[in-house]
Amino acid sequence: MSASRPIQCLFAKAKTPSRLCPRRTFQTGTRLQARRTPKHKSIKASDLGLVKRKASDPELTAEDLRPYSENEKAALAKRYTPEQLAAIEAGEAAVDLNDLAEQGAAREDAMKLNYLDDFSSIHPVVDKPVRAPEENYDPNLRFKTEDELAGDLTKWVKDLPDEPTRLDWMKFMDNTRLTVGKPEAELNPRSYLAPEIPKLDILKRNVMGNEEIDPATRRLMRQTGFDSTDIRRIRVKQLIQHRVTNQTRLGRISSYYYLAVAGNGKGLIGIGEGKSSEHEEARQQARSAAIRNMQPIPMYEGRTIFGDVKGKVSATEVELMTRPPGFGVRCQSLIFEICRCAGIQDMAARVTRSRNHMNTVKATLQALLSQRLPEEIARARGRKLVDVRKVYYGGNL
Repeated sequence: MSASRPIQCLFAKAKTPSRLCPRRTFQTGTRLQARRTPKHKSIKASDLGLVKRKASDPELTAEDLRPYSENEKAALAKRYTPEQLAAIEAGEAAVDLNDLAEQGAAREDAMKLNYLDDFSSIHPVVDKPVRAPEENYDPNLRFKTEDELAGDLTKWVKDLPDEPTRLDWMKFMDNTRLTVGKPEAELNPRSYLAPEIPKLDILKRNVMGNEEIDPATRRLMRQTGFDSTDIRRIRVKQLIQHRVTNQTRLGRISSYYYLAVAGNGKGLIGIGEGKSSEHEEARQQARSAAIRNMQPIPMYEGRTIFGDVKGKVSATEVELMTRPPGFGVRCQSLIFEICRCAGIQDMAARVTRSRNHMNTVKATLQALLSQRLPEEIARARGRKLVDVRKVYYGGNL
């Protein structure tokens, strides 16, 4: 090895300018050398007209906000105590009248609220609830006994003034505690429950407006427990309708027969029959009977049935087969309407032997109700059911 090579390497290092090792950047854009100046300037509230009123609005000055008159004070004295009146006057004196005149204007910009709110209370739906701290929880909290409550009442009676008023009793009811322990645990307890949603009168209004509910719907509401909105959302389909004749000694008596299927699209299904001398009455009978006879059927993943099932009514045999997602409902028209009312999306069916329409509908319902759940089969065999999809797919089904 030549001795000049190390010397050449030393001279090469001396000629190389000293610089820091460049850092690796993980973004595709250019590197920001300094803080970027904002594109838009800050807008003040005075420029938006939030502080001062518009020229079109009536001008409000501090002189317009006059103090209470003697007549108004006399009216307030009938409702408030002298201490409360003094607190009201002290609070109004602490507020500058110029601030009320300038900042009390309603906002007219795009970010204004669509309702009037003084922000004095928390709305349980719109605002974020303020929960009590964890320190307010007291594991040793208990209710007072009868003797302790009687002692509090006796002490209050002894401390009563010569001329007691109703206000003294109200103060006693507000200040008397019913528990023994931390005062915060009773006055401001810690709760993990969500706040109650207020019951608004606008939500109680009937969707039908002033239209009255017919007697048939009222009868269904009493028999099934559904309200008028739930009954209107139920899908009802007339599957079979024909004219029948009964021969009697008085002659031939004609009537009309209807068979209907009803379902909510979420696993409830039922069939009903109606027979009457009038079309509308027979149809209404079938509809009411189908809604009353609705029963829940098991559904796998909310789209198909559990395995292959069979149903038989008289000479009609129906076989229902489960199918993968996206297969659709490929079957006879009557079975298709039943699946549509029940909410089944993937299924195949086969009707063997007799294809009587009435028996086909009844055999299909019988097959849907005869499904066996995997949990029942595992329990009957003494086994434990494990869903391996949660292992192989991580629960993403």
